[in-house]
Amino acid sequence: MTTAFINATIYTGKEKLEDKALIIENDTIKETTANESVPESVEKIDCKNLIISAGLIDLQIYGGGGYLFSNKPSATALKAMTEALLKNGTTGFCPTLATNSMEIFYEAIKVVKENPHPAVLGLHLEGPYINPIKKGAHITEHIKRPERKEVEELLKEANGVIKIMTLAPEMCDPEIIKLLRDNGVVVSAGHSNATFEEAIIGYESGITTNTHLFNAMSSIHHRGTGLPGAVYLSTNVYASIIADGIHVDFNTLKISKQIMKERLFLITDAVEENKEGAYIHVKQKDRFTLPDGTLSGSLLTMLSAVQNCVEKADIPLDEALRMASTYPAQVINLIDRGKIERGLKANLTMFSKDYQPEITVLNGEITKA
Repeated sequence: MTTAFINATIYTGKEKLEDKALIIENDTIKETTANESVPESVEKIDCKNLIISAGLIDLQIYGGGGYLFSNKPSATALKAMTEALLKNGTTGFCPTLATNSMEIFYEAIKVVKENPHPAVLGLHLEGPYINPIKKGAHITEHIKRPERKEVEELLKEANGVIKIMTLAPEMCDPEIIKLLRDNGVVVSAGHSNATFEEAIIGYESGITTNTHLFNAMSSIHHRGTGLPGAVYLSTNVYASIIADGIHVDFNTLKISKQIMKERLFLITDAVEENKEGAYIHVKQKDRFTLPDGTLSGSLLTMLSAVQNCVEKADIPLDEALRMASTYPAQVINLIDRGKIERGLKANLTMFSKDYQPEITVLNGEITKA
């Protein structure tokens, strides 16, 4: 089936196209062209006053659709989360689990294995191999140093389902990082009190990104730059950031973007309200907290994060969209999406000029907000 989205403003990831048509064929992007060049036989959807970008990708999100998947992994929770994210313009995501028991991790692996979906890119395990000094909202009970046998068993059971693992480099031997990398896991530094030197050793061992820059990590000081300083000075290591103005100030976002350029990308770190289990999330006006007030998650969507980048941090829209699509795809080595380009997957986000989601396309399948 061939469909043309006409009269749109298109951000391809490389350029901005005004009043053009984007044609997809089945699950693949075919071409961009002039509106009048679209054959009469092709189904047309009028996207006047809409912006089209590559589908948004969220590499760290805990819940959605009224379910906190990370608290009690289930097929029902995963389905509700997926449907809610698609309506909000997210075409790919990594369901994320905070530090918890191995039983919860294994249950999440089982659920994702048994319920494959093209929007579910794989699990992000944030912990348990983190530094308790920088645990943030994570529970202390299950924080530990990794043992090779445990990691090998986890990887064997996952069989590729684990896409990302956040760990503290100072808590892990380089051989553990290499083991994860050799098994296709993207290793991210986070919940870490690493010195600059410890961070560099982690990068040299195979860490390629950092989890929620500045949150739950060593801070920059003029006598010791810590993990943020190490990623600032790197030339190839990425970092995610939560652009809600709460997890980090918008000026911090602006400074970080100017330094890191294309190595900085967006996540939501969004949770859902939850009143039982290991993680109790209380919904506040503009954030989620633990019962004691500790910041525990955001209320962001990927589109609202893009909006904040443009309106609060002076980041051009085309670059903000790359932070939400192109760069996350690069982080987890997805070569078939993240841009609008002939032959890539027809994963698209269409939204109004006030950043309201209108249409999402996942592998050619259309979902309306």
